[in-house]
Amino acid sequence: MLGLIQRVSSASVAIDNQVNGKIDQGIMLLLGIQKEDDESKADQLLKKVLSYRLFSDADGKMNLSLNDVGGGLLVISQFTLAADTSKGLRPGFSTAAPPEQARVLYDYFLAQAQANYAPDVNIESGIFGANMQVSLCNDGPVTFMLRS
Repeated sequence: MLGLIQRVSSASVAIDNQVNGKIDQGIMLLLGIQKEDDESKADQLLKKVLSYRLFSDADGKMNLSLNDVGGGLLVISQFTLAADTSKGLRPGFSTAAPPEQARVLYDYFLAQAQANYAPDVNIESGIFGANMQVSLCNDGPVTFMLRS
């Protein structure tokens, strides 16, 4: 499972010109699901995302996690993260999970986040498979690729 996280001062996702999810300070997560992924990998990545220290402490060092600052988490499904770009000029998606498997794991990821971390963390999301317009103000910029 792949997670591209960005520290944001704000982020939102709109579908058909309607805002579906919006956060202030927090993390925007682009979530890529691969064929070999399962619930265990989803649990590992969720824990890592929420515990990853990318917020500044009083000394300006990245020592605080999303759990520490009580920010928001905006989760967006992003199958293109699983693309193979090593050859040619067109991405291949042979490692990406098929939509049926990916949808189940995406829904599981969100359910686990809600069940185990809300209301301490404001959890918002896009809609799996929808054409989404994502807006964000990357704070830093700070961006990391996480894998489980």
